[in-house]
Amino acid sequence: MNKKNMSKRIAIIGAGFSGLSAAAYAAKAGNEVHVFEKHDQPGGRARQFTTDNGYTFDMGPSWYWMPDIIENFFSDFGYRTSDFYQLIALNPQFEMIFDDGNVAIPENYEEMKVLFEQLESGAANKLDHFMKAARYKYEVGMQEFVNKPCHSWWEFVSPKIAGSALKLNLLSNFRSYVAKYFKHPKLRALMEFPVIFLGASPKNIPALYSLMNYGGYALGTWYPLGGFYQLVLAMQKVAEAQGAKFHFNQNVERIITEENQAIGLKVNDEFIDFDTIIASSDYHHTESLLKNEEKNYNEDYWKQRIFAPSCLIYYLGLKRRVPNLKHHTLFFEHDLDAHIDTIYKNKSWPEKPLFYACCPSKTDPNVAPEGHENIFLLMPLATGIADDEQTRERYFKEMITRLEKHTGTKDLINDIDYKRSYCVSDFVQDYNAYQGNAYGLANTLNQTAVLKPAIQNKKIKNLLYTGQLTVPGPGVPPSIISGKIVAKEAHKVKIDEIKV
Repeated sequence: MNKKNMSKRIAIIGAGFSGLSAAAYAAKAGNEVHVFEKHDQPGGRARQFTTDNGYTFDMGPSWYWMPDIIENFFSDFGYRTSDFYQLIALNPQFEMIFDDGNVAIPENYEEMKVLFEQLESGAANKLDHFMKAARYKYEVGMQEFVNKPCHSWWEFVSPKIAGSALKLNLLSNFRSYVAKYFKHPKLRALMEFPVIFLGASPKNIPALYSLMNYGGYALGTWYPLGGFYQLVLAMQKVAEAQGAKFHFNQNVERIITEENQAIGLKVNDEFIDFDTIIASSDYHHTESLLKNEEKNYNEDYWKQRIFAPSCLIYYLGLKRRVPNLKHHTLFFEHDLDAHIDTIYKNKSWPEKPLFYACCPSKTDPNVAPEGHENIFLLMPLATGIADDEQTRERYFKEMITRLEKHTGTKDLINDIDYKRSYCVSDFVQDYNAYQGNAYGLANTLNQTAVLKPAIQNKKIKNLLYTGQLTVPGPGVPPSIISGKIVAKEAHKVKIDEIKV
């Protein structure tokens, strides 16, 4: 039977942000969509768990930035984020701890300018110029660049993009770009921080990514009441409203192919037929589900890629409140480049680490018992390194000691009534993440756009890939966009003959 012009039966592997997005868009287009998730809940790296003693922990993303991009997803289906959850604007957006004092970024932009001027004469005016340029990059980048499937560079040949080339600062590095505006080391650190998780030192990231400063600082830092997981649940509801079906505790063991075409999946030892496969799972892992000759990339390719960091995470419940701690706190008392070198050059544990603390119970009374605190500690790490319990504990003590110093508290360890660590090997175990990566591929120039792993299998045209290892890149908003891109591409795939 010829199904060329009929709706497709589509399988999506994985229910992370890109999988949820792809499911919603593919189902809205009239396809029969089935999502297979190995865990018992959606979300992927953004899962959530609760403890018997009353804590609720988001496992992954905690920075709700680029709210307009997230809002766009819901508006595509006739909804608003407020139909599903309440967003709280954080003030201050975050605090940055240095060895000679702290800086808190206010919610209000005019107050932010005052802060900059206090640290460096003329910096308020420089901030205006920086943000005006960053806004331009954000609007062009997030509307023009990120929505391309990146099959070819010709997709970027348009009058608007050509006219924007110089303003986008594609060939200058982020560190030099920031240095043109600000001299004070704290201001430079504040402006460089957002690009750290893109996968390289600010000196190796294109200045284009000042768009992140606009998407964060100018558009605000937000928190969805109930935790970041509320976004996951909302996207699942949207996808289900379009007709998508979710299947949990369903491990995909093999992508079944026949004559250069995917014909179905082997799931929990059972064959299920499909017309098209969209893999939201880790790209390298997805390719392990194929025959060697069907893969887009071999092992040497992956070994040569530059990955964004993995991380060490501690989920902590404390049976007391911790004073002088904000919702988001960045501990930058040590040298940034020294820590970054351990991630990308030396592939080792850092001697003097930087880390991040998130305390959602400062904003949300529902994530911890009354009078208690919910704290999430995260330290960026190289991928592929050994992470035994003894090493994890050594860094935990380092982080908790610095947390005590900053907050003016003592003996926090004695007040911990929940503690769980999560590190490189856990990312491998839970997400089949290549070398335990947490944030996908680095957004360096030679891993941008068409130079990222392809969104379509080159030999099996009805197998497509989505998520942070392909276009447009790492992060929650880009992953949501990635799902939209791949759903459109799946709709274009023509399957000449399928026997039914």
